[in-house]
Amino acid sequence: MTPYPAPDLADRIGTRLAHPETAPVGPRGKDWWRQSLAHGMPGIALLHIELAAAGRGPWQRAHDWLAAATRAPVTSGDDSHPYYGAPAIAHALACAADRNPGCYQRALEALDRQIAADARRRIAAAHRRIDSGRLPALAEFDALQGLTGYGAYLLRRDPGSDVLRAVLDYLVRLTDPVVLQGETLPGWWTPSGPSGRPDDRFPGGHANSSLAHGITGVLSLLSLAARRGAPVGGLPDAIRTICAWLDHWRTETEDRPTWPYWVTRSELRADCLAPSGPLRPSWCYGTAGLARAQQLAALALGDTERRAAAEKALVSAFTDPAQLAATTDVSLCHGFAGLAHVAARAADDALPATVGRLRALIPALLAVVNPPGSDAEQVITELMHAADRGPGLLDGAAGVALAVLTADAAIPPELAWDSCLLTS
Repeated sequence: MTPYPAPDLADRIGTRLAHPETAPVGPRGKDWWRQSLAHGMPGIALLHIELAAAGRGPWQRAHDWLAAATRAPVTSGDDSHPYYGAPAIAHALACAADRNPGCYQRALEALDRQIAADARRRIAAAHRRIDSGRLPALAEFDALQGLTGYGAYLLRRDPGSDVLRAVLDYLVRLTDPVVLQGETLPGWWTPSGPSGRPDDRFPGGHANSSLAHGITGVLSLLSLAARRGAPVGGLPDAIRTICAWLDHWRTETEDRPTWPYWVTRSELRADCLAPSGPLRPSWCYGTAGLARAQQLAALALGDTERRAAAEKALVSAFTDPAQLAATTDVSLCHGFAGLAHVAARAADDALPATVGRLRALIPALLAVVNPPGSDAEQVITELMHAADRGPGLLDGAAGVALAVLTADAAIPPELAWDSCLLTS
């Protein structure tokens, strides 16, 4: 695909992260780091699983990281969520079991029972909240902490399960409008700020558009489930409802479509977005995640026009100097590695008119991660210590390495590690 030596960077990062005892740890303590998919051991285990599966590293490294992550009791219940505790570690173990059938089954079965029970409790609480007429917290439904993240795991592990269907039924219901004090709001309107906490800058709350924290993650999960034939009533209509909302708030500047990170109450009442400068087109917040989700929705609905529009938005975002200038790091979550990863995943599903353009952009995106002629070891050292939460999946070196592997044409595209990102 490209002369850029991308996989070599992943190999070198894997070598730097070979042993749990010698890897740098984030500032929140070893037990938190042990169970954090976003920043800690489970995400680093994913890297070694994929390196081993591609014949680029030993399985022992993956096993060592998984063993370290499960050395002490795993957090479950209200203190866990898709990126921390039982679901986080289960995701890594499931990826290892897929690559090495027969391994980790007893641990996975126990974790799956716990995850299903936790998901059912969350679903019941969410329905009670809807019945009472209250608005949701982001953590009720989002991809990182909420039921969308649980659904992503269940869709991969047990797509025919009753608990997955219950998650999808709830998310369909989440798209029903809510009338609050005479004002109609989307069902996913949250009373908080984007942090999930009360925020004076967001009087009346907001509607979050992001893939990681907002309604776009719901759109991705519903679309992936619909593509796999999930028998859930109202699923296509829910997908269309979310797409219609995103269509309404899309803006076109010089024929470049973009979406806001969120819509505030004052913007909703004015039916007009406040002026803003260029926004980074990242996986978590931005055009990359938003457009990939709409591409998945288009595939689920058989909507060729929407599919072409989503792919156009991706190409324009990845070639827009203003949006790229707003992207100031190389991480998977909100940097250039994430852009390359989304470009690769979108290219796998792209229309013939777009696939070549998307693939041609990947080397330039990866070249920002490791500029040609730079000292690779120095680049990796900076990656290891640039993020303040450790060298893990979302902000650190492990995520960069995984994105590099996925973007390389020599690696088979059927990787399951990024199901937690809802990009596939």
